[in-house]
Amino acid sequence: MDDKVKFDIEFPIHASPQLLYQYISTPSGLSEWFSDNVNSRGELFTFIWDDSEEQAKLLSKKSGERVKFRWLNDEDDQVSYFEIRIQVDEITKDVSLMVTDFAEEDEVDEAKMLWENQISDLKHVLGSV
Repeated sequence: MDDKVKFDIEFPIHASPQLLYQYISTPSGLSEWFSDNVNSRGELFTFIWDDSEEQAKLLSKKSGERVKFRWLNDEDDQVSYFEIRIQVDEITKDVSLMVTDFAEEDEVDEAKMLWENQISDLKHVLGSV
């Protein structure tokens, strides 16, 4: 297996950081835009799409600021995770979502496109298009 490469993407979003945090950190919020349904038991989150489901462990979260998950099917890959951070510009107060994720080198563009689609769905839910 090739090593995965880390990538970061920034998405400007017109929404309050408090509201955004609900959408990135709670099962009900995540099921509005990230997957069809989300269940959680403690630190274990189950993301459900059409006919498949993936489990992720919540590695860390900081209230109002960020969440970090690791897919359990990547257990052999301890460095791989995905993190969603809320960033607020100190001067302009512009809000952005910063996504950090990992993908195989030849799949980075595809992974970025997937995130762009997911965040586009989030913007629609927020009315921030």
